[in-house]
Amino acid sequence: MATGLASASLKRLEGKVAIITGGASGIGEATACLFAEQGARVVIADIQDELGENVAKTIGYQRCKYIHCDVCDENQVKSLVDFTVRTFGQLDIMFSNAGIVSNSDQDVLSLDMSQLDRVFAVNVRGMAACVKHAARSMVDNCVKGKIVCTASVAGKTGGKKRTDYFMSKHAVVALVKSASKQLGEFGIRVNCVSPYAIATPLMTKLYNKVAEEVEKIYQPLTSLKDEALKAKDIANAVLFLVSADSTFVTGHDLVVDGGFSI
Repeated sequence: MATGLASASLKRLEGKVAIITGGASGIGEATACLFAEQGARVVIADIQDELGENVAKTIGYQRCKYIHCDVCDENQVKSLVDFTVRTFGQLDIMFSNAGIVSNSDQDVLSLDMSQLDRVFAVNVRGMAACVKHAARSMVDNCVKGKIVCTASVAGKTGGKKRTDYFMSKHAVVALVKSASKQLGEFGIRVNCVSPYAIATPLMTKLYNKVAEEVEKIYQPLTSLKDEALKAKDIANAVLFLVSADSTFVTGHDLVVDGGFSI
């Protein structure tokens, strides 16, 4: 019995309510499971309905709900926040994680502007809508909340292709820095996490390779040999940013890249 009490006391998100966009797979799924393990009640938002429902079922419907939400539509984002507060009584954490890449190389000379618009609609406009409506809820309900956005090591450099993706992730970092300046007076902390390449379903589909093959492409470029970045590693980084362990951290871009960007 003492062991059970000690275990409960170690849950870092006990009593908290979190939204995770892009929560049906990859980083979002790993974070949803970790948050629930740490005591949070979680609302998963995604457009992959079957996968999202399966994650919610696995975690348990008393602790986790799934809702369809396309972050490109601001009204859907607002409805997501309203649903969360109506269902669980509050919103403490927003993990704005949904993101996409273009289907083509998107080098400057052959830049497809319609693809660029789509990437920006999800990665920038959608991210901004999530930050906006989460922050409004937190301010209106006097919640000293935590907001984390998924940026990327691409937000620190340029690339030989995926120009629109690199542009969008630079914008995410700027959003986080601006939002942290503006929301600090309300006690709301805003940070981002910048992962290196991970063999998520999005990446394996992009390369048409299995996870191990994708990891073999990127792992040699890091300083940590024989180590491959996993979705759970990013989930742990996000947990740090939304927990009491990072009480005085805001406006920070937490890079998780095994030394790639050094």
